[in-house]
Amino acid sequence: MHDAPPPTHSPVPAEPLSHGLKQRHLTMLGLGGVIGAGLFVGSGAGIAVAGPAIVVSYLIAGTLAMLVMRMLGEMSAAMPASGSFSVHAERALGRWAGFSAGWLYWFLLVVVLAVEATAAAQIAHGWVPGMEPWAWVLVFMVVFTVANLTAVKNFGEFEFWFAALKVGAIVAFLVLGLLAVFGLLPDTDPVGMTNLTGQGGFLPNGWDGVVSGVLTVVFAFGGLEVVTIAAAETDDPARAVGRAVRSAVVRILFFYVGSMLVIVTVLPWTAQQAGLSPYVKVLDSIGVPSAGQIMNIVVFVALLSALNANLYGSSRMIFSLAERGEAPRGLLKVSGGGGRKRGAEDDGGTGDGGDDSGTEGGGTAGGSGGTGGGVPRRAVLASVAFGFVSVLLNLRWPDTVFLYLLNSVGAVLLFVWALIAASQLRLRARIEREAPEALTLRMWCFPYLTWLTLAGLFGVLLLMLSDDAARPQVLWSAGATALVLLVSVVREFRTRPGATRE
Repeated sequence: MHDAPPPTHSPVPAEPLSHGLKQRHLTMLGLGGVIGAGLFVGSGAGIAVAGPAIVVSYLIAGTLAMLVMRMLGEMSAAMPASGSFSVHAERALGRWAGFSAGWLYWFLLVVVLAVEATAAAQIAHGWVPGMEPWAWVLVFMVVFTVANLTAVKNFGEFEFWFAALKVGAIVAFLVLGLLAVFGLLPDTDPVGMTNLTGQGGFLPNGWDGVVSGVLTVVFAFGGLEVVTIAAAETDDPARAVGRAVRSAVVRILFFYVGSMLVIVTVLPWTAQQAGLSPYVKVLDSIGVPSAGQIMNIVVFVALLSALNANLYGSSRMIFSLAERGEAPRGLLKVSGGGGRKRGAEDDGGTGDGGDDSGTEGGGTAGGSGGTGGGVPRRAVLASVAFGFVSVLLNLRWPDTVFLYLLNSVGAVLLFVWALIAASQLRLRARIEREAPEALTLRMWCFPYLTWLTLAGLFGVLLLMLSDDAARPQVLWSAGATALVLLVSVVREFRTRPGATRE
């Protein structure tokens, strides 16, 4: 009789992290997590290639992201952990998958963190020309590093108010836009469908334009994954992540698709310019004073919000990797006098018969809620250190070294999403068999929509390969992914069954 596989839904060991996040923090993080500069500014490039059909492009890309988040929400509600999809991938597919998903996502976040810090610094430099952009970058990095080194509730409060401003800006824009469409604002006439059907029609560039639009906007939906990482630091992770995912995915799709519909209805799509916010163009056209400065403030807040969330998410991901022995164990030290308890020294294995309790949440002494307690400060510093390096590379070689870094993470999000879908395919049946009561949030039409999502992600990658502008991102990202996979396979080979993890 062979040994049964380890239970999938064994309770996650208590992690030495604070439980300082509240439901309102998580809900607003879910709503505001993906509303950023990619929507407020980057959407102009999508409109330029797809015309009014950018609405369809956002609908396709948003549906794909919504299905991935539903899968991730299902697994996170059943098995909440600070490593989120990295932990799920390890349980479903093996150690190599957890290692790969975790390190690829960490690398993605710390590189993008530098982009956001630099972009925010450029806006701030425009307001205060006497202060150089590099100095603004330093200020932002220091402020958010300090915020993340203290109590996790500081991160939650920052994100709550950042997200509230972004959501408020979107709602106000939708209201003003609809009033303009129906001619209910002073000195305006009803717009009708003229801009949707004129200037070449709804599909001015055909379905090729819709496809190009999808490639332009799909990455704007990245960032919602942090919700499932943050859920582990709430009092009731399973309930919190379920509520956050349910409330977020449909509303975000509504914000994105609704905004695009208003934009291409109020103004001809030919009036938009890549690099210039279509929101500013619309607000200017309906007579909102200082529309450019208002949107600059909103974009500035969106960038700082993303910087804060990425620093948080990267620190928790590398902390989770350390819990499972996939990153240096010194990163498991948390504030509040806590840490982990181990049966062996940090500098080697556990020995024959030793207890490797330093992995997967070993040790819970690190306070669970005091001021500043339960914060993985070394993990925060490790993440921000690479962020500082990325910023320096961006300032010194923006068109060479930093461009290569950006390309190397360009398609990583799609690889991570594919691992999420593959993990859900494996784990769903096992959870139903071992602990069906844990499935408080279920993926729709399983397994058909999961397979369809995987096919969609594969299709987007193929389309990127056929696009001259996107191809370098796929190739560089594939190279980075292959390198991480190679390292994970070598590590797994060196720690064959029966061997102790390093």
